Amino acid sequence: MRTLIFSSFLILVSSLPAQPVNVLFIAIDDLANDCTHTPHIDRLAASGVRFERAYNQIPLCNPSRASVLTGRRPDATQVYDLDRHFREALPEVITLPQLFRQNGWFSARVGKIYHYDVPNGIGTDGLDDKASWQLVVNPKGRDVTDEKLITNPTPQKPVSAALSWLAADGSDEEQTDGMIATEAIRLLEKHREGPFFLGVGFFRPHTPFVAPKKYFDLHPLDSIRLPEAPADDRSDIPVVAFAHNNPIPNYGLDELTCSKALQAYRASVSFVDAQIGRVLDALDKLQLAENTIVVLWSDHGYHLGEHLGIWQKRTLFEESARAPLIIRAPGLRGNGRSCPRIVEFIDIYPTLADLASLKVLQLDGKSLRPLLDDPAQTWDPPAITQILRPADDRLPAKVMGRTIRTARWRYTEWNEGAAGLELYDHQNDPHELNNLARMPSAEASAAMKALHGLLDQKARGTPPASPVNPKRL
Repeated sequence: MRTLIFSSFLILVSSLPAQPVNVLFIAIDDLANDCTHTPHIDRLAASGVRFERAYNQIPLCNPSRASVLTGRRPDATQVYDLDRHFREALPEVITLPQLFRQNGWFSARVGKIYHYDVPNGIGTDGLDDKASWQLVVNPKGRDVTDEKLITNPTPQKPVSAALSWLAADGSDEEQTDGMIATEAIRLLEKHREGPFFLGVGFFRPHTPFVAPKKYFDLHPLDSIRLPEAPADDRSDIPVVAFAHNNPIPNYGLDELTCSKALQAYRASVSFVDAQIGRVLDALDKLQLAENTIVVLWSDHGYHLGEHLGIWQKRTLFEESARAPLIIRAPGLRGNGRSCPRIVEFIDIYPTLADLASLKVLQLDGKSLRPLLDDPAQTWDPPAITQILRPADDRLPAKVMGRTIRTARWRYTEWNEGAAGLELYDHQNDPHELNNLARMPSAEASAAMKALHGLLDQKARGTPPASPVNPKRL
């Protein structure tokens, strides 16, 4: 592969377009890459560009969202945990919605765009950024007040960190995400004359997995199948690769309980999909679709039992580092196609600025506009993802993990290799079952050397000096 050095991305056009486009910015919390029964997300994908290999910068809610919304890598935002705000390190940074606000767009948020604790933060501002918005709306539905009804098979863990669920009574509109859709539609109606930047952030399918009962019925328990893996799958993987919040396979739960959790997760996804459908229908009804860029993304991927029982996020495996991303930009030739190229979530900011002809400085990503015109064109940049591990009963001190994904390889270093190395050949091993770093061939060794050099250009390999809360990593 060619070794390229990519500098910060600059957009040179500063004037507003003759007809400013609207932006509908839809965020979904903890959405896995391969979900079933999502007809409305599928409808959006069929009319836009679906990025098959889009990678987040840290597979954890707060740092991932900080990178998306600032266009900067974690080593710039200094956000690695669930507590720190990006303005501590970057007080003058202009966020993505703030850029649009400063240039005449009405900027509003409904629900979770920046980080919130779930469910405790629902109904509050969470770790919001006041400079980003002219208006914020924080719905709070019965999913919060019904928390005592939630099934939690691991009561030593709070429902936010456990495989917990509830098949809820009542209507969609009584749930927080249903209320978010309703408020988003109201704002579309009120500001239809535009231009607007509307962030619509759904809380599900983040744990606890809560959805009205009818969505559970879409996924009968007898149809649920847990992922399979070889019995020795973990034998060649460094211990540090497995998240500290899920060190025991399947949390020590039996197969039936895990199947119920997976059913609940899929029900939550179907519920959120229905709410997205309501918003997209309103966009069409209000005749806004032809002048509105729609972006749909999740802050990271999600494990559903892969590698012998990994759940949730916080890993550098494909299931966690890769995340859904769809962009529909009116009039671009790529609409209706999927894009197989490697892209990063820090590319979202420069892409939207480019499409709106807005000037930006000091971004770490690259505009995806060329791929929106031709999703199959040559595209060289790799994707970099990091994760910080706290010291625990497995690790004597903090460990920084960093991984690079190219078209063929995933290469991962833990503390620059001192705590472990991984190399997976996606050409022959798409599920990352064979760690080639254990006994590398000449080809694998050459790949590791080249990929290490690219990692050094993009991401720190040792734990940061900036403050972190070990309990919130």
